[in-house]
Parts: sequence; C-alpha cells; structure tokens
Amino acid sequence: MTDITAPSLELVALTVPEAVDSADAADFCAMVELGNEYCRHDAGHDYFRETPIESLPSWLDQTDTTRVGHLARRDGEIVGAALITFQNEPGSKTLEFDLFAHPALWGSGIEDMLLDAVESEAAARGRPILQTWTLHRGDAVGEMLPSPTGFGGIPLHDRQTRFFLDHGYSFEQTERNSVFDLHGSFEIVDRLLEEGLAKAGEDYRLVTWSAPTPPEYREGFAYVLSRMATDAPSAGMVFEEETWDAARVERRDRRLLQGGHLVSVAAVVHVPTGRVVAYNELMIGDDRSGSTHQWGTLVVKEHRWAHWTVCPPPSRKTS
Repeated sequence: MTDITAPSLELVALTVPEAVDSADAADFCAMVELGNEYCRHDAGHDYFRETPIESLPSWLDQTDTTRVGHLARRDGEIVGAALITFQNEPGSKTLEFDLFAHPALWGSGIEDMLLDAVESEAAARGRPILQTWTLHRGDAVGEMLPSPTGFGGIPLHDRQTRFFLDHGYSFEQTERNSVFDLHGSFEIVDRLLEEGLAKAGEDYRLVTWSAPTPPEYREGFAYVLSRMATDAPSAGMVFEEETWDAARVERRDRRLLQGGHLVSVAAVVHVPTGRVVAYNELMIGDDRSGSTHQWGTLVVKEHRWAHWTVCPPPSRKTS
C-alpha cells in the first residue's frame, strides 16, 4: 500500500456550487462522474447513472438532511469521494455514507483516507452508528458471505466486502436489484393488479399522480413516507423515525423537479379513514431514455395481508 501522507494525495472538502455551470462546479461534476464509473464497475451496468443536475438540488437544500462531502485528489485529479448523509432529527445517532475510489486505484490508500474522514466526521457530530451500502455483481462466483437474516449473501472476496470487514464493520442484510423489461409482456402485472383490487375490495381506493404531490394528498403521503423508517425490513441496521409533514413533502418534490426528475406515485387510500396507507414510486432522471427506478414501496403494517406474494424489492444500492 502506498503512503497515504504522500504530497500527491490530499483530502479536500467538497465545494457545492450554486449551479452545475458555475465557475466552482468542476469538483462537484467530477465527483458525480466518478461515482457513475464506480457503480458501472461494481454493478456491471449503467442503471444507477445520475447527472450533476439531478444530484445538485439535494446538496443545496439541507433543511431536512445534512450532506457533507470529502474528496481525495491526486496530482490535481479527483480520485475518490466520501459522501456523508444524516437526518437533522433531534437526538439522531446515525450517519450513512457512500465511499468510492477510482476502481483502478483501490488499494492504494485512498479508501483508507476517506474512511478516516467519515469516522472523524461522525465522532465530531456525535453519530456513533455508521452505515453504508455496497454494490456487487449478480453473476459473481466464488465463496459468499451469507446474510445474517438468512436470505441472500454477498461475495466474500469482493474488495468492498474485505475492506469493510477488515475495518470492523458488520454485514447486516442483502437487498436484490431486479430488472423488469418494459418492452415485454405485462400479463403477470395485469393479473396481479386484478387480484390485488379484488382482495382489497371497497375499503381501499387507488390514486395516482406525478410530482408535485397534489395538495389533498400531501399530509397522507407524508405519513407513509415517515413509516418507511419504522416499517421496512432492516435486519440489524438502524433507521430512525423521521418527522414528515406536508411542507417536507413539498420540499422533496421541489428538489426532485429541480433535478429534472419525473416521479410517478401510486398510492392506496383506506376509504373508511381517508388515510393513505400504501404507496409506490417510479422515478426517471432528466434523461428520459434512461432506466426507470422503483423507489419507495410500502404498505403500513396495519394494512398488510396475512397472505404474502413474493415480489422483487425496490432497486437501490445494496450490501
């Protein structure tokens, strides 16, 4: 391993520009593209690609969530990044981060320097619980590290796995990324929809919209978004309850729209109470020819059926 204190490698704070074409936006844009390259390398596809325009609004508006970035620069080039996220809830103890170095340079000390920066930031902010996600190819071969939940696993000898295990992190759960070909048959989709509507009966009503959220659904949508932290399977990971209201939903919508996203929501209203009790989101970035992502999907616990149908989980970074 090379000496991480060598003058050619330095740690710098991420500058968040006002716009992607600002004079000080070069590092931010380079960070986004490096993240894309890292995801392509580790996942084996380009489905997670994002643009600086899509990413920037969430860095500019930190009303609800704080974001901090550290960059590794070698000889003037951005070769790694640590992106830190934590909720602004009073008493929150968790911190989530993404850490990536240029795939060709992994093992040269960049990732060690970045992890030190993350852990120092966590200590300074009183965040004792650090959590992250890693990507692994679906066709990986070799010995697997089984998930403590009993479902799935990750390649034991992938460099990301070894790195975090060697630095004292524990593996908690696996999430699977699934792909649905929109050019294919919708026979199964139509059948499941018919079965779901029949099972739900007259007590549940389906509503749909595209962001921004209609005023009449903002409070109800805020309610189910808040339940994602407490109702979604999380194994040994810690997802703290978040405070959501109509104003926070408006801020979220504004960030997404400013980033050029198109977000479509299907929600279920419980007719007797008028409360939104389930939702699913589909999102596509400003490049409408790219992949569509299934974001949040949740049925609050009180309204789940006793009989379960196994379906692919949401697509997101996994570890």
